[in-house]
Amino acid sequence: MASYLVTGSSRGLGLALVARLANLPKTEVGTIIATARQDNSAPLTEIVNASSGRVKMLKLDVTEIASVEGAVRAAERSLQGKGLDVLINNAGLMDWSPTGLEGMDNLNDMFHANVTAAHLVSRAFLPLLRKGNRKTVVNISSTLGSITMADAFKSMPVPAYKISKAALSMLTVQYAHQYADDGFTFLGISPGWLRTDLGGSRADLPVETGAEKVVDIIQKATPKQNGKFVNIHVPGWKEGQGADRADQYDGNEIPW
Repeated sequence: MASYLVTGSSRGLGLALVARLANLPKTEVGTIIATARQDNSAPLTEIVNASSGRVKMLKLDVTEIASVEGAVRAAERSLQGKGLDVLINNAGLMDWSPTGLEGMDNLNDMFHANVTAAHLVSRAFLPLLRKGNRKTVVNISSTLGSITMADAFKSMPVPAYKISKAALSMLTVQYAHQYADDGFTFLGISPGWLRTDLGGSRADLPVETGAEKVVDIIQKATPKQNGKFVNIHVPGWKEGQGADRADQYDGNEIPW
């Protein structure tokens, strides 16, 4: 019965992850701590109210150190002396730069939200994770951050997002190296192109599918996958389906 904490839970993939976890048996998933910058999300409140105390909502701005530290203390109280098994760093930003690099004036914002915040949260929750059984940290990333696959996505005008996700991969590897001997598993997962506010209505997959497949990976993750970057597996998805992109959803490792 593993405990989970999910950042960015008020909408999109984060909300779907919380919903998926809450629908799994208590023998598999225990306490679920859903965090968001604001604690007034109606959909998240509905999940919390229907969970019989299993889902806890915490206010957390992942970009603010004081907020992160406060969330750690609140999570510790929610866990009632037990450790945290799984941390999912899901919160992040994407912004468009239609004029390309010349118009990219948001690189610092993207780094702070997509890289620095994951570091701040991971570092702060290490003591609780050390007390947990799973000791697993998942960084939600994207194939857009793959340097090897960059040519396939060159038409997408989100350079700052791509750069920040590439940096997130290195952050994942650095944590994986440092804490491998402590039994940790640090893992990057691409959830696919999902129909959310960020992904848009033309995306490949319903957000519920992405959440289900991400949770599947997490539940099966072992220290042998420490430092890996993996794709979700959607049976029947074939290379070349949809737009002319590299998305295959084959469940394999994603090249850096």
